[in-house]
Amino acid sequence: MQQIGTDCVAASAGTLEHVVLLDAADQPAGTAEKLDAHRKGLKHLAISVIVRDRDGRWLLQQRAAGKYHSGGLWTNTCCSHPRPGETVPAAASRRLVEEMGIACALEPAFVTTYRAAVDPDLIEHEVVHVFIGTYDGAISPDPDEVESWRWVSVEDLVADIAARPDAYTVWFRHYVEDFLDRMTS
Repeated sequence: MQQIGTDCVAASAGTLEHVVLLDAADQPAGTAEKLDAHRKGLKHLAISVIVRDRDGRWLLQQRAAGKYHSGGLWTNTCCSHPRPGETVPAAASRRLVEEMGIACALEPAFVTTYRAAVDPDLIEHEVVHVFIGTYDGAISPDPDEVESWRWVSVEDLVADIAARPDAYTVWFRHYVEDFLDRMTS
């Protein structure tokens, strides 16, 4: 097993981001550069956050067109990868602030594994820890991450995904199809 260190620095700082690789038992098994992990379809750790308001509407984001994959698609409030040495809950909270400019208490909802092509040359193979939070307030997304955002009722979301599945990320469709009951209770 490769040692997991704290060698991850934001790509915008001129260095490469790293993800935590997972073995067959979903235990940490080293690190890999993020883009390389997606090119090779290596199984790695990920996080996703779904934020709801007091009325039960979900906060969705449209990924910025310049993202390395799935640009322009609608998805859950935020998603990313824990940095090597960072806890999964800390990563979820960090990315919620970085991507959407908001902070709220988060609760674990479920963990899922999926593998899917997200681009002709990229494969997501992730063990995703999904968190749920409630927030009512101002939204201030990072324009490098988020093209647009909207609040949507669960009923309207399910209908729109059925009508326009290609407008949504593959992982978010998976969550809605397989775990809707865990995200609405």
